[in-house]
Amino acid sequence: MINTIEKEILNGKPAEIKKILIITYYWPPAGGPGVQRWLKFVKYLPDFGFEPHVYIPENPTYQIIDEKLIAEVSSKAIIIKKKIREPYSWASFFSKKDTQKISSGIIPSKKKQSLVAKFLLWIRGNLFIPDARIFWLKPSVEFLKNYIQEHQIETIITSGPPHSLHLIGLELKEQLNVKWIADFRDPWTTIGYHKELMLTVKSENKHKILEKKVLCSATKISVTSPSTKIDFEKITNRPIAVITNGYDVEDVSKTLLDEKFTLAHIGSFLSERNPRILWKALKELVKEEPGFESDFRLKLIGKISQDVLDSIAEFKLSKYVDNLGYVSHQEAIMHQRKSQALLLIEIDSEETRCIIPGKLFEYMVSERPIIAIGPKASDFEMILKESNTGTFFGYDEKKRLKKTILAHYSLYKQSNLKVYPVGLQNYTRKNLTQQLVNFINET
Repeated sequence: MINTIEKEILNGKPAEIKKILIITYYWPPAGGPGVQRWLKFVKYLPDFGFEPHVYIPENPTYQIIDEKLIAEVSSKAIIIKKKIREPYSWASFFSKKDTQKISSGIIPSKKKQSLVAKFLLWIRGNLFIPDARIFWLKPSVEFLKNYIQEHQIETIITSGPPHSLHLIGLELKEQLNVKWIADFRDPWTTIGYHKELMLTVKSENKHKILEKKVLCSATKISVTSPSTKIDFEKITNRPIAVITNGYDVEDVSKTLLDEKFTLAHIGSFLSERNPRILWKALKELVKEEPGFESDFRLKLIGKISQDVLDSIAEFKLSKYVDNLGYVSHQEAIMHQRKSQALLLIEIDSEETRCIIPGKLFEYMVSERPIIAIGPKASDFEMILKESNTGTFFGYDEKKRLKKTILAHYSLYKQSNLKVYPVGLQNYTRKNLTQQLVNFINET
């Protein structure tokens, strides 16, 4: 497919370069899922005639670092940095461990929260609204006002969370009347951890007021799931586009499959994502199925909640666990492709039906069967079914889950465990960038 800029070049016309400003907190060397979306959009935007200017913090507090991602930053991107005051730096004075967990999204269950953790959560939820990066708002607006005018930038995009970045876009829109797209990688007041922040009624109302103001003031809004679009349409009549996350063609060499029957979970394993039906099914298979105990390994890659590890121990599965911790994105992709099957777990709640985990798309292209557990009628359940890349289970379907794992194990024993995906081209990063460009250009 030839895009607009390529057509202009073929016709001998000079291609018009459009300047666009992207305001994001997460950027290499930050690791984790938050960085991938705009790192990849910026990679492909020049192919469609855009010159991306990327505004990021000069001194951020990233809990996950992946130095290898620096090499993936487009050479055509213009990177702008401004210092930020990070409350998490002084909060670590009280408890470095609790601060790191909270800032990376791993919130212990209420029964296991220390007094310090509860204090930090209350501070985070009620004094820093919408989030702890709010202090970047004023200096960023003052700096970017001049930058936008000097470089004649007509369109800005803010990426949240952190949703305080949308407030930067709000101020710039009001002061300069630029076109502003608010991109929501995750929802705001309906995201799973929002209710864990110990919000007062006043704080909760302030969050909702700011959310509505952003949604009703942005020129356009982009979201990552259909359910988020439906929820936002109850608040605003602004144009909303669903542009999911996706996968890129990664430079990872071919690798042999694990010899063991490995079930791999890649990414943060939060306390609320603790799938007890999975642990119970695995415990029963270890006990009942001949050979399963010697073949089975549970591979955990990323930050793991202690609640999850405690549950694994409760079901006497700890000796089957390979806890590899955080690895680079490239190494994570290698494990996706060599593991026998992949685990995708989402919190069982009404609020998380709209969440489509970013790793789903890289899972899908890994050609390994996906075992997904989450709330029924989830957006990612439909994607799994349409792409023929895995099986979805509700939290009350232990029997069917156990049966599926056993079927996978039987195929593994025959060296015939594989999937036959369809329609994956819809989720390539370049195709998704084309969707983004079309949305930007729509009048």
